[in-house]
Amino acid sequence: MNETNKTETLGFQTEVKQLLNLVTHSLYSNKEVFLRELISNASDAADKLRFEALAKPEFYENNP
Repeated sequence: MNETNKTETLGFQTEVKQLLNLVTHSLYSNKEVFLRELISNASDAADKLRFEALAKPEFYENNP
């Protein structure tokens, strides 16, 4: 018996403004806290990429 697997990819659509509004109002007490956390998380992600590139130089070969 020959079994084949088929993969179906479904898209997820949402309004970014509505999503950010929901996250801001349900997870954080005020907009300043949300913005500070967002910037902090982005900075952490950028640092992680830099460290990854130092450990694996081929990481950025195809990803400028």
